[in-house]
Amino acid sequence: MKTGQQEIICNCCKKVIQEPEKMPYAEFLHIEKQWGYFSGKDGEKQEFDICEACYDQWVESFQIPVKATEITEYV
Repeated sequence: MKTGQQEIICNCCKKVIQEPEKMPYAEFLHIEKQWGYFSGKDGEKQEFDICEACYDQWVESFQIPVKATEITEYV
């Protein structure tokens, strides 16, 4: 999860996920990827945030389902 007091917006639907100076009120996925050799994005770093609703729509499109495991204790 990203730290600091910044606005976080879903890159997919533009929903505001986190507002500065406010408590987090929604879960989201933050992805950072640094592309290496043999990719079309060699040497490029990309990052984005996706709200839970957009994440659910995204993973439903996968040909192989996401592996889900129930967690019984939260840290």
